[in-house]
Formats: sequence, structure tokens, C-alpha cells
Amino acid sequence: MSNTEASLKEAMSTIDGAIGVALVDYTSGMALGTLGGGKHFDLEVAAAGNTDVVRAKLRTMEHLGIEDEIEDILITLGSQYHLIRLLKAKSGNGLFLYIALDSAKANLAMARHQLRRIETSLEV
Repeated sequence: MSNTEASLKEAMSTIDGAIGVALVDYTSGMALGTLGGGKHFDLEVAAAGNTDVVRAKLRTMEHLGIEDEIEDILITLGSQYHLIRLLKAKSGNGLFLYIALDSAKANLAMARHQLRRIETSLEV
């Protein structure tokens, strides 16, 4: 088991093309931890905005009667991938991992695999 800071560091160092990563509480929209980002990529703003994405998808699934779980949400931009992974562990209820990737440097399949692996060792 690893803590938030160690998990975020692992994501930034092991996932090719990582721009920034955050652990986010989608009930409040607050980032519990962030790493990376920078002057032109505010992870606090990204956390709040992606909270709206998660809430909208959960609400849509409810309206459609879809009784399933969201594994990942992927948003592809011209030069970036934004990957949202909802945590499955009981201690992670209401949380998601968010990572922004440079699409020219990232391998999306490997990024999903690494994020899934990091999720399993994350202790919140």
C-alpha cells in the first residue's frame, strides 16, 4: 500500500508522457493531491472541471438505468490525452485519479495499465 504522494510520484515517473496527475474527490471537486502541471496547466482547475465530467456521466448512467461501474473516462485532445480512473477500493469511494498525457510521448494502453496498477496499491 502506498500513500497519495508516493502514488502520484509513481504515476509521473512511470507513465510516459505524463504532464500532471491528481487524486480528486468528486463529491467536493477538491484535489487531495497533485503533482506536475505547471504555469500553463493548473491541476486544481482540471480537478474541478473533471469532477463535472464524472458527475455528468454517473447521472447519465443513472437516467439510462445502466447498472455498471465506470472504469475509465478518456478525453482525447489534439496533443493530449486526459485519463480519469475512478477508484474501486472501498477506501477510495468518491475518488478518482486524473492524469494528463502528452499524446506524442504516451502509450495510452500502457498508461491505463500503469494507472490501474497504481490504483491497487493506493491507500487513502
